[in-house]
Amino acid sequence: MGSGHWSTNVYDAARSYRASTGASAFAYSDGGATATHPDLDPKGVTVRESRDSDDHPESLAIAVLFDVTGSMRTVPRTLQTKLPDLLGLLLRKGYVEHPHIMFGAVGDATCDRAPLQVGQFEADNRMDDDLGKILLEGGGGGQMTESYELAMYFMARHTAIDCFEKRGKRGYLFMLGDELAYPKAKRREIEAIIGGGPAEDVPIGDLVRELQRMYDVYFIIPEGSYHAGDPKLRGFWQDLLGQNVLYLDDLDAVCETIALTIGLAEDAIDLEEGLGHLSEVGSDAGASVSRALAPLDAARAPVATSAAPPGLGSAPSATTRL
Repeated sequence: MGSGHWSTNVYDAARSYRASTGASAFAYSDGGATATHPDLDPKGVTVRESRDSDDHPESLAIAVLFDVTGSMRTVPRTLQTKLPDLLGLLLRKGYVEHPHIMFGAVGDATCDRAPLQVGQFEADNRMDDDLGKILLEGGGGGQMTESYELAMYFMARHTAIDCFEKRGKRGYLFMLGDELAYPKAKRREIEAIIGGGPAEDVPIGDLVRELQRMYDVYFIIPEGSYHAGDPKLRGFWQDLLGQNVLYLDDLDAVCETIALTIGLAEDAIDLEEGLGHLSEVGSDAGASVSRALAPLDAARAPVATSAAPPGLGSAPSATTRL
C-alpha cells in the first residue's frame, strides 16, 4: 500500500459534501456500528505494508495508534479535522518527502468489541477514509490499563516497511493514551483478535525491543486526563521509552506535535523553526507543542555510531537512525 498522493482539494470536497448532506466524517461509528469495520479488522492479517513505488520511491512509514476509550474518543475526530495541517507540515515544509501514514485504534481486549483496529499505510486520501471507518467504542475496562501491548505486537510482527528493510531507516510509531499497557501480550488474546501467534505470552519489554528495531516509538500522554498526573503512569511509560514519552496539554495540538516530532527526528528543523512553521500555517498550537517537545529538543544528541538497537529505559534518540 502507499501509492498516490494526498490532495487537500479532495479532502475539502469531501468535507463540503458531508457538510451539505449532514453526514459525519465518522459515519460508520456514528451510524450505530457495533463491531470493527472489516477494512480495519486485524484478524487474519498477515502484514500491513509500506512499500516503495513509482510515486514514492523512498517511502517513510508513520503509524498513529490511539486509545478510543473514555475521554480519548475525541482524538480521532481531532486528527481527521487536522489531517491537512499534518500533511502540509510534513510535505510542504520538507520534513518528509514520501510519508506513508497508518491510523489505528486501541481498546481493551478483556471487554471491548473492538480492542484493536488497524488501517493501511497510505500516501493519499485513503488515510482519511481509514479514519472514518474507526469504531469510537468509548469502552475500556474501568481499570488503569488498555491493550496497547496488542497494538505493539501487531506493529512488531505484522508490519513490513521498506524504509527499514531496504534502507535501514526506522519508521515512526506514535501511540496516544492515558493508561498503562498490560504487562504481556497474551497468547490467547493474540489468537482471538489477530490470529496465529506465539506459543506463549510475550512480555511488553520484549515487544518494545522488537519495535525499536523498526520504529522510533513515542507515547503521547494528554495532560489533564484522569490518570495523567499519576506517577505510576509516567514511570511505566518512561521505563519503556525514556525521553520518547511526550506530555501534551492540549489534545487539539496532536497533529502539530506529531509533525514537529518527526521534523526534529529527521533533522529537518529545530524546535524554534518548527514553531515558526506553525505560525506560518495559522496554527495556535505553538505553546502546547513547545511545552511537549522542549525536553525532547533539549535531549537531542549526535547521530550514534552503533547500529545496535537500544534497550529498555534507553529509548533511541530522536536523531539516532539505524
